[in-house]
Amino acid sequence: MKQTLAATALLFITQVASAATAQQVAPQSIIYVIGDGMGMEYITAYRHFVDDPATEEIEETLFDRYFVGTSATHPHGHELVTDSAAGATALSAAIKTYNGAIGVDIDKQPVETLLERAKTLGYSTAMVTTSQINHATPASFAAHIDSRQKYDEIADQYLDNRIAGKPWVDVLIGGGEKYFKREDRDLVAGFTALGYQYADSFALLDRIEAAPALALLADKGLPFAIDAPPANRLAVMTSKALALLPKNKPFFLLVEASEIDWCGHANDIACAMGEMHDAEQTLGVVSRYVSEHNNTVMVMTADHSTGGLSMGANGEYEWRASVVRGVKASAGELARELKEAGNTWPVKWQELTGITLSAEQQDTMAKQVKASVIANTEAEKNSAKTTLRSGILAAINTASATGWTTGGHTGGDVGVFAAGVNPEQFAGHQDNTAIALKLFTRLRPVQ
Repeated sequence: MKQTLAATALLFITQVASAATAQQVAPQSIIYVIGDGMGMEYITAYRHFVDDPATEEIEETLFDRYFVGTSATHPHGHELVTDSAAGATALSAAIKTYNGAIGVDIDKQPVETLLERAKTLGYSTAMVTTSQINHATPASFAAHIDSRQKYDEIADQYLDNRIAGKPWVDVLIGGGEKYFKREDRDLVAGFTALGYQYADSFALLDRIEAAPALALLADKGLPFAIDAPPANRLAVMTSKALALLPKNKPFFLLVEASEIDWCGHANDIACAMGEMHDAEQTLGVVSRYVSEHNNTVMVMTADHSTGGLSMGANGEYEWRASVVRGVKASAGELARELKEAGNTWPVKWQELTGITLSAEQQDTMAKQVKASVIANTEAEKNSAKTTLRSGILAAINTASATGWTTGGHTGGDVGVFAAGVNPEQFAGHQDNTAIALKLFTRLRPVQ
């Protein structure tokens, strides 16, 4: 793969400097966890979301325990707010690029990624994600294309791009079956012909016994953690990937908590906290593995933050985590449940949220539910669903004093978390490309 001259030069300098002081010369296994959209405000909100209200102190989360520094997130140029593709390419290949770019530089030329370097050096490789596995973040580690929107082409690359006759990624677990079993091409058949064991549901995941393996557990992204069991599905998938990877050689494992970002785009705080809980459960799985395997490093960060989340809104100096804890479904699922309940929607609302509505709020929501029930055309149904969902979110955000500034991304710094071999290398403030550069220095040829 071609790499930009600047990135190559900087990588060489970093490698030379690191080689002089490296405490480990043997190849290290690398576990790279990305919380998509997981800005610092999500870390803070989650700390209070899981806090035990019966104690005076605020309990430490795993994010707090492994926090070592921060990272800048801006893409190439002057936009300052990155998308997931440019952010992930920075984290995978140590270069700044344009929004929408998948593993390519600003000239749309392929750049080598950490996963590819690892595979070239003899490592096993794996990717686990709650989104479709050909979504922007994982794609930026294993594909090269000018636009993140080319989902079919990205999926094709996962099978067609080969090293020694085999795909670059040994274990793929996530969603996205619709992109791999298409009318024009059956990529699943292509993978199985190469010896990949395959599963298309959580019930069948346990039947996969060895790598190489492909598991596509949803048509697109997996259901939100708050909506469907298992609520710790990323932790389960990560445990499975670690179990499948060979024990006799190092590996590179990418794990993405994808749907923190999706909940942030929706401005859905309860949904976001459910995804954060799964991310923490996954961090627990990974940190336990690292503690039991000496020559392993774990780095976790985010590609950007999403939604402009704030604890406190509308002039209130308060954030009511107890309200958020009482919400039992995402706004989309709540809208579906209220529509199905019809005239008895207030009972279902109380059951699923515990929030007492004002007379004005109740009147507004009653009209929104009715409009959703009586809608006839597809356009009317979609419009009524969107309006009801917005009303639900407004009620939850008002009750909890949760604020949002956007339905898109924001440009603030994000956290960096590390454990295992020399986690202090990732301490302090750094650019997102520097994280990748530091991980490149950890890679060694496998003997």
